[in-house]
Amino acid sequence: MNAPEHASEHDAEHAPEHDAELPPRLAFVASRIAFEEKRILDELDRRRVSYQVLDPRTAVFRLDRPTVPWSVAVAREVSHHRNLNTARLLEHAGVTVVNSAAAIALCGDKLLTTLALQAAGLPVPRCLVTLTPQAALDALDDFGYPAVVKPLTGSWGRQVARLADRDAAEAVLELREALPDPQQRITYLQEYVDKPGRDIRGLVFGTEVVGAVYRTSASWRTNTARDARTEPCPVGPELEKLLAATAAAIGPGVYGIDVLEDGEGRLLVNEVNHTPQFRGAAEVLDIDLAGCYVDYLVEQLVRN
Repeated sequence: MNAPEHASEHDAEHAPEHDAELPPRLAFVASRIAFEEKRILDELDRRRVSYQVLDPRTAVFRLDRPTVPWSVAVAREVSHHRNLNTARLLEHAGVTVVNSAAAIALCGDKLLTTLALQAAGLPVPRCLVTLTPQAALDALDDFGYPAVVKPLTGSWGRQVARLADRDAAEAVLELREALPDPQQRITYLQEYVDKPGRDIRGLVFGTEVVGAVYRTSASWRTNTARDARTEPCPVGPELEKLLAATAAAIGPGVYGIDVLEDGEGRLLVNEVNHTPQFRGAAEVLDIDLAGCYVDYLVEQLVRN
């Protein structure tokens, strides 16, 4: 594998002076250093944990010589496909990746996530999947309006649309029918959950539920990327149990779990984020989230 280019103000290779003769055992996979990545890297620096930033855009993997200096990697690459394939290649070389390639693949596909959560007996919104948009249009009359159509892969509320009635469904699904990639024409629909102007983002590190926030917005989409406001959410026994069970259904790792409250107060797992953003949560929770993240990484280094 070639030496990666610098991905940020942090050195591509950063080792404390007293460990200078040893190569870093931790790889930090990222091509963009946003708030969360900077906080994690700063905490690694503060604790004098050596690491190497690995930019997947420039990394080269020799499959015939799958030897790398790292024992653990943290996958924070913004591109889902680069993140997934880098994790697969690192695991091929014997590296423990946080989160694993299996978890990234599962969480990165809404259909696979829903299947895993249902198999674990966890509450999720009603869902309808068809392999063509036309089949979805024909089925929606029975499924019921309003409904929400989502891409299988995506985040930050992009390409998500609420279908209020058949006219809206015809307009949106006609556009999906024209998409060039057959994968994009697979149509994933959820019931529209009339939540109380907010959803819940829970954060789980390993098996520990470290906190949760409400994300409130005037829009029906409550992503912080769409300027939703965050405020602390109490983690009662029901929510804690649901978040822990959701993480267990996906596998060991660090997750941001999105939960909806329906009109009857039931909690439904909406999505699981395998590269969780926590800027909004860090602003309102009295919890060192970057420190919790690094705690988990150090645990993996000790084990490996």
